[in-house]
Amino acid sequence: METKDYLKDIQDIKQMMAQSTQFISLSGLSGILAGLYALCGAVVVDFLIDHHQGEFITLESSTFKQIVTVALVVLVLSLLTAYLLTVKKAKKVGEKVWNPSSKRLLINFCIPLFTGGILCLLLLRHGVYGLIAPITLIFYGLACVNASKYTLRDIRYLGITEIILGLIAVEFSGYGLYVWILGFGICHIVYGAVMYYKYDRN
Repeated sequence: METKDYLKDIQDIKQMMAQSTQFISLSGLSGILAGLYALCGAVVVDFLIDHHQGEFITLESSTFKQIVTVALVVLVLSLLTAYLLTVKKAKKVGEKVWNPSSKRLLINFCIPLFTGGILCLLLLRHGVYGLIAPITLIFYGLACVNASKYTLRDIRYLGITEIILGLIAVEFSGYGLYVWILGFGICHIVYGAVMYYKYDRN
């Protein structure tokens, strides 16, 4: 009996330690909505590319500026949705949104993400457009893997999936937009649904 109690105490301590180092208030629903935003944005971008009236798409072209605007709208909507739903879930589970775990999560997520963003800007400056979709997928995947140590482990698998899709997009560069749709759209919806089913339903 004492041995069982001792083992239970150890398990409780391990659980408390894990909770103190992991931010568990990420919302699965925010992942689903981010995926839907990405799908809608991709449809708009595909339309813009197909109807750019023979204009060569460059950094100065109106079509490129419209594509960037769509991407920024998708990004802002995704970040705003993630923040609002995370705050809601944190209140529900009694966790502070801004704590040491969430700070570590944010820092480890942003380092690869900002690195990839800067690399994309440099590639755009030099006219290397075909690698933009793969680079965004790969560095977003690296950001998820890097941040997964401080949150739900499912994020690690999402990151690995994004990295693999990014490498596939390099090989099949002509289909970059479609792989991007699969990575940022479908994968977010699938992983968001899994996380919602596992952690958010109650």
